[in-house]
Amino acid sequence: EEHEFARELQAAEIPVAAPWPLGEPASSLVHYRGQRFAVTPRQGGRAPELEDPEVLTWIGRYLGRIHAVGRSRPFAHRQSWASALPGQQALDWLLAHESVPLEIRPGWEDAVRRCLEAIQRAFDETPELGLLRLHGDCHPGNILWTPDRGPHFVDLDDAVTGPAVQDLWMLLSGDAESMRRQLACVLEGYESMAEFDHRELRLIEPLRTLRMIHHSAWLARR
Repeated sequence: EEHEFARELQAAEIPVAAPWPLGEPASSLVHYRGQRFAVTPRQGGRAPELEDPEVLTWIGRYLGRIHAVGRSRPFAHRQSWASALPGQQALDWLLAHESVPLEIRPGWEDAVRRCLEAIQRAFDETPELGLLRLHGDCHPGNILWTPDRGPHFVDLDDAVTGPAVQDLWMLLSGDAESMRRQLACVLEGYESMAEFDHRELRLIEPLRTLRMIHHSAWLARR
């Protein structure tokens, strides 16, 4: 599904690193000596200058285009970030595999469970969310920038189903005023290409916390 989504975006002339079809019959996922691999074209670029309003607006326009494609049909198998479930699964795995040091486990587990309750409450208080296929991990390290062509999106392996704001909040940093200005620039570009439900802004901190919990289990699994 990740590869199919990337090819759909490429067909819509959105700059993404989509895998090449290889072999006979052609497939983007190839097996060799028990290993699975894919090959994408090499892409040059550097991290975007996110303090530049024009850069943020440019990225916002492309995210709007990505989401327009993402709304065209759903994922069948990718994880959904529309509840506290990914965090609950991460918590269960970490506890089952004794990955949390015993001396901090009681306080850590209590804090995580309270966070998960607050996350679920935030989703419950935002009914009828529009869910779509997302990049899922749209931090600055996954955006390659060239001055003449703008952004190029890579690394869709964390593509998920969720609300649009999941692909926006990782572009924001600094104090509250800085993030407010950055978000205004991103949304200026985004809303020129796609509609945005402003109720989703209340989900930024729940989604940020959900990512922290999920990332803890991701690191432990590695």
